[in-house]
Amino acid sequence: MPVPNEIVFEGIEPSEAVRTRIEREAEKLEQFHDRITACRVAFQAPRHHHRKGGLYETRIHIVIPGHSEIAVRRSPSKHQAHEDPYVCIRDAFNAARRLLQDKMRKMEGKIKSHVAPPHGRVTQRFPDDGYGFITASDNEEIYFHRNSVSGGGFGELDVGTEVRFAHSMGDKGPQATGVHTVGKQHSG
Repeated sequence: MPVPNEIVFEGIEPSEAVRTRIEREAEKLEQFHDRITACRVAFQAPRHHHRKGGLYETRIHIVIPGHSEIAVRRSPSKHQAHEDPYVCIRDAFNAARRLLQDKMRKMEGKIKSHVAPPHGRVTQRFPDDGYGFITASDNEEIYFHRNSVSGGGFGELDVGTEVRFAHSMGDKGPQATGVHTVGKQHSG
């Protein structure tokens, strides 16, 4: 289904070359969502400035099913490259594509979730041998070596110290790596 476009020229005579470029860019949006119900583009002529050439402005308003909308505005005050109308149009549609992709990921439930690293407490520490054990929040006992403690802070760890860590399977079971104390900064 072709994207229904409304193209408005503000402060400038309509240009077939610019209209064609906008239509071509709008068609590319269908790659990211095939049910766009409206796409309005306002292309504004530059306002003349005393020290530099005028800069174009492009505004895009996209409507997709579910009453969801995306609005993009590429203003002249931000990009000197917008003295070129085609650069201004390209930048606005690139931003619209990124926002449309983000919206689609959210709608599909493909949002990255940031999982907090495992945490636990130091339950045993053997300073002379350079290792210890952490009991994770799920009660799993995990080995750690002095070299896995961030900032060389092995000597500062006490039994009961709360830590966060990454872990993997070692030769003899789970092993903590990247051990950091919670709420404290260590100077190396």
